[in-house]
Order: sequence, then C-alpha cells, then structure tokens
Amino acid sequence: MKRGGLAGALVVLALSGGGLSAAPAPDALAAAIDRILDRPALAPAFWGIEVRSLKTGKLVYARNAEKNFQPASTLKLVTTAAALDAFGPEARIRTSVETGGRQDGAGRILGDVYLVGRGDPALSGRYSHGGPTAAFEELAEGLRAAGVRRIEGRLVGHEGAFKGERRGEDWGWEDLVWWYGSEVSALSLNDGCAQLTVAPGERAGDPVVLERSPLSAYYRVISTATTSPAGTKSDLTLVRDPGTNTIRMSGTHPLAGPNWEGWVALEDPARYATTVFAEILEAKGIHVMGALDTSSGPLPEGLRVLATHDGPPLAEVLKIVNKESHNLQAEILLRLLGLRVKGEGTVAAGLEAVKDFLERMGVRADAWKLRDGSGLSRSDVLSPHGLVGLLAAMDRHPHALAFRESLAVAGVDGTLKSRMRGTPAQGRLAAKTGTLHLAQALAGYASTRGGDRLAFALLVNHHPEPKEAMAALDEIAARLVGP
Repeated sequence: MKRGGLAGALVVLALSGGGLSAAPAPDALAAAIDRILDRPALAPAFWGIEVRSLKTGKLVYARNAEKNFQPASTLKLVTTAAALDAFGPEARIRTSVETGGRQDGAGRILGDVYLVGRGDPALSGRYSHGGPTAAFEELAEGLRAAGVRRIEGRLVGHEGAFKGERRGEDWGWEDLVWWYGSEVSALSLNDGCAQLTVAPGERAGDPVVLERSPLSAYYRVISTATTSPAGTKSDLTLVRDPGTNTIRMSGTHPLAGPNWEGWVALEDPARYATTVFAEILEAKGIHVMGALDTSSGPLPEGLRVLATHDGPPLAEVLKIVNKESHNLQAEILLRLLGLRVKGEGTVAAGLEAVKDFLERMGVRADAWKLRDGSGLSRSDVLSPHGLVGLLAAMDRHPHALAFRESLAVAGVDGTLKSRMRGTPAQGRLAAKTGTLHLAQALAGYASTRGGDRLAFALLVNHHPEPKEAMAALDEIAARLVGP
C-alpha cells in the first residue's frame, strides 16, 4: 500500500497545490455544480454538499449542508481521525502467548496457555509478505525458542478486550457472509475470513481448481462447481450455511478465464484464530494435549509471557481502513478507542469517545446519530457541514500528514484507483469513498490548479442508480480541482 519512487513523489507534489492554470471563480464553480445536480436524472435524489477553502476558511459551495445523510463509508473518516488523535500514528497493538503453568525440563507447560488478543486489526496477510498466518508463525517460533514442546493444559483464545455485539446495529443480513460483514473480535485472524480462489480445470466439464487460505480444519468447502467453455461468463454461487462454517460453492467458471477470489466471513473469529494457532503449533512440533477453548472473561492472575507479536504502526493500519474501506478494521478501531478513552472496549464506549473528540475539535455534530464505526449501518447519519468541519480540523492536527496519507488518491490507489483517471482530479484529490445501496459519498481534500486547498463532502441519498450517482460525484470532484 505504500507509494514510493517517482510516482509517489508526483502524487505528493500534486496534492501540495502547485499548478499552471487558474481554478474557476467561485461563482463559476457553483454554477457548474448546480448544472450537474439539476439534471433531470439526478434531481429526484437528495444531495448534500459543502466545499470550503482551507486557506481562507471561506465557504465555496453548499447545498443541504446541514441536513443529515447516510454517510456510508465516509464515516470511517470520523473513526480513524478519533483513533489517530487518541493513539498517535506510531501506536502498535500487541498479541501475546501467556501461561501460569510451570515449564518442566522436558519442555512441557503444566497448565493452560492463553493466546491473548488485544484488538490488533492487522493479523492478516494484508500486512505481511509471509501470508495470513505470519504473525502466528512468529508466535509459535517464540514458543519453540523458549523450549516449549508440549502444552499439557488447554489452549485458550482470549478476546476479553472487547465486549458486546460482534456485529453492528442495522447491518444487512446479506453483508454477513462476506469480509465486509465479518464478526468483530479482539482476536481476529485474517480479518475473520477464509480466502477462496477458483481457477478453471484443464477441460470444459472438469471440476474447478479451488484453493483456500489459510488451510484449516475449522471450516469446510464443498464444491460442485465445474469448468465451462472458454468465452462464457463466470457464474459461481457461494453460500455459507447459517450458524456453521460450511461453505458451499456451485455453478461454473470459464476455461482460460481469470481466477475468481472471494473472502468469506467465518463464525466465531476467536475460535477460528485459536484453531489455526493450534494447527501451526502442531506443525512445528508443539503438541496441545488439552482442549481448544475461548474466553472473554478476566485473564488469570500471575501469567507470564512466552512470546509476543507487535502489529504495524497505526498509520499503516489507517491506510488499509481508509484507502481500501475496510469495515472490520474500522470496527476494531472503534472498540480500541472506547477501551483507550473510556476504559471499555464496546461500541457504546467508542461512540462516546468519538463524541468527546468531535466536541474538542469544534465539530458540530449534535444532530448526528452514529451506530457503528464503519458506516455499514443503515442507521448512521451525519451532515456534510460537520464532515467538512472534521476535515478542516484534521488538516490542522499534529497528525495531519498521517491522516491525509491514509486517504485514497484519485486515479492512483485504493477505492479511487480506477476513478477520475484522465481528469483534473487525478493525483490532486485524496478522499474517502462511501457506497451503500441508496447512499453514495465522497469526502476529503482537493488541491486546485490555482493553488487553493479545499475540504469537501459530497453525499447523495436515495438515488436508485449507484453508477449514475458515482459518476456525478466524480464529475463534481473534478470540477473542484479545475476545468
């Protein structure tokens, strides 16, 4: 996810605001935005927009800016800003293996061993070239280095840092099978998901080639999918039986077609993580003799640490959350925020911490109603005016650079990689996208060709055609930068 070399330098230069031609005058810009929004195809939807100059503080454009809208994933701007303020960009979350049992001369732990999760959102292959189990491999090697060869007691996955519901209020049932609706846990391996890859067989009619990662007995994949003739469309159906970790795949995938990849959410992420860790221990010659278990209660007193893994700096996590719009990691950050600020790793405590942060930053949010940290809830509402207020406040924040660098850049990376290419916005606009069925949004920073820097929030609700709404948002965003 890092941008380096000449390409990265060009993006940074463009976002700094230098340019050759003048930006449109405010009246001309307002007229151009009005012409877009007043098109018959767009007029029935509910639009909320605010654009403000960061240099002068003056309002450039507003429409329904103080009304409430479903923000979709632009809500992640609020969660990540509050987390960055509370923790700082260099904060890391530690996962450890601990025991109260005595280790004898034969390398046996005479008692239970705890795999202690503290909410590291990065126990996945997204952050490691070593694959999804790299962190657990490191912990297992730490146990071997400590001379451990056998655990006589249980292996317990501890997820007690977080309390309460594992899914957000008013999430859709159809969200729950996929990675963007994963259950939230303080001990979550590989985003609580199994990654499936489907490739065609050698001939039409052959079974597809299915790979899964990580390999584990915790979940099953039953596939009846077959290879279809070259040139046909992929037509795969995937179902996870409710309350189970049995995944069923059927349908067809074309010969010579590109591989299909999907991330399927699994039930009970802490038990999933504990099972995979036990399998890794066994592969490395460390045998677990007791049962596998999970716990959210207090840890026993007197535990000693056998091995630790520190996650990446928070600034790197934010790049995944905002650039890739990662719901689970945003929800983990909300609960970590509650734990840090309010002493309780719950949604309610996290939202109270967010409220305190917004008040301290001078952001008008009295009429907002937030239900989660990711924007997946259909009950979240906030205003474009407040969102621009947050963006302006974060532009002055001590960690402003880390916040800006977490955003997707138009035409360059993240959820904006394929959007606004070849327009004035490419490389000059950094923003967070938002997409739900009847909510589209874009909010962030734009550097005009005339040298100004803008904070903007563009939200549309109740437009029945998402692609049409997204195209209008991109057209407006490009106009902010210049003609």
